[in-house]
Amino acid sequence: MSIEKELSQERTTELITILKNRFDKNMQRHQELKWQDIETRLRLNQHKLWSLNAMEETGGEPDVIFLNKKTGEYHFIDCSAESPKGRRSLCYDRAALDARKDNKPENNVIDLAAEIGIELLTEKQYRDLQKLGKFDEKTSSWITTPDNIRKLGGALFADFRYDTVFVYHNGAQSYYAARAFRGLLCI
Repeated sequence: MSIEKELSQERTTELITILKNRFDKNMQRHQELKWQDIETRLRLNQHKLWSLNAMEETGGEPDVIFLNKKTGEYHFIDCSAESPKGRRSLCYDRAALDARKDNKPENNVIDLAAEIGIELLTEKQYRDLQKLGKFDEKTSSWITTPDNIRKLGGALFADFRYDTVFVYHNGAQSYYAARAFRGLLCI
């Protein structure tokens, strides 16, 4: 992924077209929102477009799902059916990565989310996302882990099986080919 945090005009146009097409195709996620208002907000926030593009390039298929009327911010969340392919096989955080002796993954969830400029979903946000469709039926996604669990070496992840959201724990050092993370970006 590029370190440069500004998109070309051509890529900006392509990305906005991708996002609009996804918006139109998935109206059940945002019935009360108007694309024109969203696009205006996107064009005024070029640095956020870079983050949306990173979400897209890593397989997240971001879509707008909510307007915070107090702040005026639109909330984009990774809505790919399965956990984003370009963010899999990561342990939870830097401490977990540093603690691994062998077979270290390339990166960790917390650092990559910060690099992309997005937030990891909380358990509540993950559960709310599942009300908009069925996500992670074959994969799983790391979610924000409370400090008391993390201090003991654990981390949380979630998935959707048997029409139910399950939240589990694992050692923060673990990583799997079918586990990534979903992000939130407020614009």
